Amino acid sequence: MTAFLTYTALGLVLGAVYAIAASGLVLTYNTSGIFNFAHGAQAMIGAFTYYQLDVQWGLPAWLALVVVLGVLGPAMGLLQHALIMRGLRDTEQITRIVVTVAVMLGLVALSQWLWDPQEARVPEMFFGIDRTVTVFGVVLRYHEVICLVIAAVLAVGLRALFVRSRLGVLMRATVDDPDLLSLAGHAPDRVSARAWALGSTLAVLAGVLTTPVIGGPLEANALTLLVVDAFAAALFGRLRSIPLTFLGAVVLGLMNSYLVAYAPTDWTWVSNLRQSLAMVVLFAVLLVLRHDRLRGIATRSRERYEVPTVRRAALWGGVFVLAVLAFRQIIDPSSVGLLQLGIAFAVIALSQTLLTGYAGELNLAPLAFAAIATIVAFHAGVQGEGADTRLSMGGLVAGVAAAAVTGAIVAVPALRLRGLYLALATLAFGVFVSAMLLRDIEEHTLFGRTFSIFPNGNLLFPRLAIGPVDLADDDVFLLVSAAAFAVLGIGLVALRNSGYGRRLAAMKDSPAASAMLGQRLLWLKLSVFATSTAIAGLGGILMAMALRSVTKEHFILTLSLSLVMLAVVSGIGYVSGALLGGLVVGAGMTALVTLLSDAETANPQFGGTLGLLAHLVPVSAALAGIGVARNPSGILHDVFAAHRRLAKAPEVRYGGIAAQCALYALAWFGVLGTASFLVLSAVLWLALPRIGSALRPQTASGGGPARSEVPELVGIGADYPSGLADRLDEQLGINALRDKKRVPHASA
Repeated sequence: MTAFLTYTALGLVLGAVYAIAASGLVLTYNTSGIFNFAHGAQAMIGAFTYYQLDVQWGLPAWLALVVVLGVLGPAMGLLQHALIMRGLRDTEQITRIVVTVAVMLGLVALSQWLWDPQEARVPEMFFGIDRTVTVFGVVLRYHEVICLVIAAVLAVGLRALFVRSRLGVLMRATVDDPDLLSLAGHAPDRVSARAWALGSTLAVLAGVLTTPVIGGPLEANALTLLVVDAFAAALFGRLRSIPLTFLGAVVLGLMNSYLVAYAPTDWTWVSNLRQSLAMVVLFAVLLVLRHDRLRGIATRSRERYEVPTVRRAALWGGVFVLAVLAFRQIIDPSSVGLLQLGIAFAVIALSQTLLTGYAGELNLAPLAFAAIATIVAFHAGVQGEGADTRLSMGGLVAGVAAAAVTGAIVAVPALRLRGLYLALATLAFGVFVSAMLLRDIEEHTLFGRTFSIFPNGNLLFPRLAIGPVDLADDDVFLLVSAAAFAVLGIGLVALRNSGYGRRLAAMKDSPAASAMLGQRLLWLKLSVFATSTAIAGLGGILMAMALRSVTKEHFILTLSLSLVMLAVVSGIGYVSGALLGGLVVGAGMTALVTLLSDAETANPQFGGTLGLLAHLVPVSAALAGIGVARNPSGILHDVFAAHRRLAKAPEVRYGGIAAQCALYALAWFGVLGTASFLVLSAVLWLALPRIGSALRPQTASGGGPARSEVPELVGIGADYPSGLADRLDEQLGINALRDKKRVPHASA
């Protein structure tokens, strides 16, 4: 009995920590309608800062708490609201999610910059581990008692805040109808800012309390994802009910504790299950949760995407393959693998273009499906021995099919989910794959066959061989990878221009209207999920072949989130957006950090500056994700719009092509390095519209749109053009009716 009570008490303490973290999530969501994926990262920053003040700088514990809870927590919340969250109105759900994900990734990168990950930091419990109290025979430390008391006080206090206080009513009103709240004489932004300050403070409090309870050193990624477990507790209360949220946190903590206590000793996978238990619970809660009915679109979002014709897509696909072949001639052979990896990530990002850009559905863990395809292809298709080991075409097909089937299986129970709930479901699945499959290196016996899912934690992945075509050669593999991306990109454009693609666009724009028109939304969701995960699976196999050896670190959740974020930043509705996002994640950031590190080694006198720039690379990527709030259509949307103004100035474009050829010649003869060539090329094409405006102001900038606007977007994406009313009257036949009325009848 004593053992049961002990594990129950430990579970309650863990549940209390989850409850404190989840309460901040519920608070910010209730007052802004934005689910803060950066909540765990804020908790992590708070934990590191408290350790810095208390242990390394020697401040008294009470003073360190005052600083982190009274200054740091509110300041992070206020800054997050003022600089970022206020700009997320009239944006799609994916944009809101990506911005908070970007904040999370930025805070993680910032923490790894400020606090060396190689240095162990083990925080201690309040009052130490020797100060204890005994309750019903169970020994509890003061720190654990404090967690229980704080959780209980918060449960009562937040409930009273939302239900009985004037401030709580104002907070809920900022989401329900901010315009009506403004008419009543209140400031919605000010009320929302207070809520974000309080939510951030609760996150910091959870971060300070969490690590001493769990044990082990402070680690940025681990602590961030640990607080992510609180998502399951928040969903118990459907992100609205504080009592149900705390109940969910207690249930989650008890399940975790009882699993450790009573799971059979021969279950070797229990430790892996503990890592993913919260996400399993989260997925289960999402499936049984009641959801709102389908609704129409109350306000138009600011995302705008132009779909090219299939012919234009085919032309640019050919240009891309030729550009890759040309670029290969001027780079060092050691950099070919990095380019291959970038294209593989671009293929994975294409799955997001189809699923999110075209269909409006969300998947925050594309690399989880890539991992499944890689594992199946490895077990089903690796043939030969030693240097002659190759991947068969059957293995490739089996891996892609496995990803598609897994996507369909995940989608079947998740078909009733939409928006944020669907994003959380895929996030839960991604954590489950990382914790259960990619960590499973034990041998299992099934139907008399012994196997290991992820043997030795490292898959030695050979290249594909198709008859006489052997992809072991780097140049051949690079060409095939580029061609695969081009073919898939052209296929996606063709699909978007088809009837099926228009049905996907209708479902994205208004599920209610699409359903009323007779569309089978369940079939659309199932098919688009299976297709997109198949593409992600193919990209995962290409990534494994490019690396030749993969570990679980190549499929971690933060990498998936980075890929989704940069695809949205580039332009999630464009094939080229997937290309840019994939190249940046798979090749660009690694190449830039390597270049700066090499420069620091070669020039130690500039070591401080170059080291600073190397740390700024991941932080800058996160800042780009935050900036998508101002431009939700993506960077490339603005670039394409600027270049369309050059349609009536072809000589400017020809000049740009000539300048590009000159840059290539300089790189060919070694005058320019690869990095200089890429930077100058980017500057050239970004500056070309401005150059055209300077040289041909009437045609390049002031001559009106290069092509006709989509009629339903006139006046939404830009101002009403002059003469619009007359053109509409002409097209609707109103002028003819007017003329007919002016003609007198013959009888008159």
